[in-house]
Amino acid sequence: MNFSLTSLVVDSGDLESESSFWHRLLGGSITRAETHHFLQADGLPVIVVQHAPRHVPPQWPDGPPQQIHFDLSTDDAVAADARVLDAGGRRLRPTDNPAAPAQRGSRVYASPAGHPFCIRAG
Repeated sequence: MNFSLTSLVVDSGDLESESSFWHRLLGGSITRAETHHFLQADGLPVIVVQHAPRHVPPQWPDGPPQQIHFDLSTDDAVAADARVLDAGGRRLRPTDNPAAPAQRGSRVYASPAGHPFCIRAG
């Protein structure tokens, strides 16, 4: 028996801000339904943003747990940092100069709903 990953589902209290963030970061197209937004981008599983009215944003590394996070790779960490911030994300670690080497090779960010994700230059 084999499996394939077809989608990743993230909770958010605000469907539009969370799905727009991932769309601005990864490209592709969004299909909107009342309680779910579906982002389809080339080479990725479908990212489903699910409306969760009582969603509590993770407070990584302390506070409510993150449950799941994305790891992305890029060939340009400085441009990726600018795109994350322009799309509405925020830096978690390190919070300073994006051109400086990141601890353990990854920079950690959060989406508008507070979901942590890593970008690794490679």
